[in-house]
Amino acid sequence: MASLSFPNEALRSLIDHFPESSLLISKEDLIPYSFDATATFYHAPLAVLFPSSIEDILWVLQWAKSNHACILPRGSGTSLSGAAVPQKNSIVLSMTKWNKILETDPDNLTLLVEPGITTQAVQEEAAKFSLFYPPDPGSYKISTIGGNVGHNSGGIRGLKYGVTRNYVLGMEVVLPNGQVVWLGNKCVKDSAGYSLKDLFIGSEGTLGIVTKVLLRLIPKPQERQVILASFPTLEAASEATSAIIKAALIPSALEFLDQKTIECIEAYSPAGFPKESQAVLLIESDGHPQAVQDEIIRISQVLKQYGPLEIKIAENPKQQEQLWSARKVAFSALARKAPTVLLEDVTVPRSSLAQMIHKIQQISKTYAVEIAVYAHMGDGNLHPVFLGDEKNKDLMEKVFRAMKEIFLYAIKLGGTVTGEHGVGLAKKEFLAYQYKSEEFQLLKNIKKILDPDNLLNPGKIFD
Repeated sequence: MASLSFPNEALRSLIDHFPESSLLISKEDLIPYSFDATATFYHAPLAVLFPSSIEDILWVLQWAKSNHACILPRGSGTSLSGAAVPQKNSIVLSMTKWNKILETDPDNLTLLVEPGITTQAVQEEAAKFSLFYPPDPGSYKISTIGGNVGHNSGGIRGLKYGVTRNYVLGMEVVLPNGQVVWLGNKCVKDSAGYSLKDLFIGSEGTLGIVTKVLLRLIPKPQERQVILASFPTLEAASEATSAIIKAALIPSALEFLDQKTIECIEAYSPAGFPKESQAVLLIESDGHPQAVQDEIIRISQVLKQYGPLEIKIAENPKQQEQLWSARKVAFSALARKAPTVLLEDVTVPRSSLAQMIHKIQQISKTYAVEIAVYAHMGDGNLHPVFLGDEKNKDLMEKVFRAMKEIFLYAIKLGGTVTGEHGVGLAKKEFLAYQYKSEEFQLLKNIKKILDPDNLLNPGKIFD
């Protein structure tokens, strides 16, 4: 039931305090909470608690402090960085039952929700009022808003609309010391001191436990059109992307798929992507109908300068949805290609996209590792997908060496080792390369001030 190093009497006090329906303790029940969507990390928690109130959270925080345990706030477990994997003597605090819409305010374009609500449910609630919540991570059907906040999640619309941080106006947070604070408000402008809420966005549950989130909504775009452009080389597609941005064109989405990804998608969920092309760009324009029409024409003119094999405009909403549905299954399609599939996440300045993609090709050949690439190309966010096999140690060693070289090259280009997946366990060794020592120490100081006892999700972001 518990690890041999953890006192059974301490665990017994936890079990005695909560009803059986709120706590999971059997080995079998703990298995699904021992890993997240990252392929290579696993550790069983001591227990999983489904709190029913703020008081439950405060009690378990005090219990953890008294018993030298730690707390892992968790949503749906879709993290791709190991951020939702328990460490030694962890209690998983599952927030999935905190999934209510608390207030929809069309007058102020806001939505107040609990952290366990899914991204899709938020989007659907906004749509009822002809409003729009743009962040759209690949796991939007099951990912929670609390998890999105913890990772500062993005998605395909980041180019035009930004990421989760751009849509969080406020939040209620339980601090490690037991204080419950509200940070932010419904105001469009607020210059009153430090933006404390922003400390918790992207913090991966290491600084506080988010219990409410106030989201900003925007009017739903009236029209959208989608272009599918195929290219004979990866470089041509990369250069076309940079040219679109340089021309001051900002489509709502500008996605890239290489040939490996295209082939896997077409085998998994055929959508008409041309398998003979080396790369495709999937581009969406949205807004006022006339503005969309004008932007589509201008984007097409730019694309034609880079030797596309074909440029197609989706003829109706059904075709648009078919293309986007296929794009969203890219990882699932690639996951069938190998026993172990690692989805990674780097971002570089958009002017460096062609260099980064060329480097990934070189690294793939150098290490004899198969790497597919798809990307939120418009915001410089690439997802190299490594096809490996955990049972083949030599291959996995090559995979991790190739991965490290890609991370370091992204940093060299002025980029970051993670655009939207977060640091978690998977990337923490690389932060020392991205940050100067004084910058890195500042991150640690913030953690030490807010969580001096290291109660919340220890070992993530840094040790």
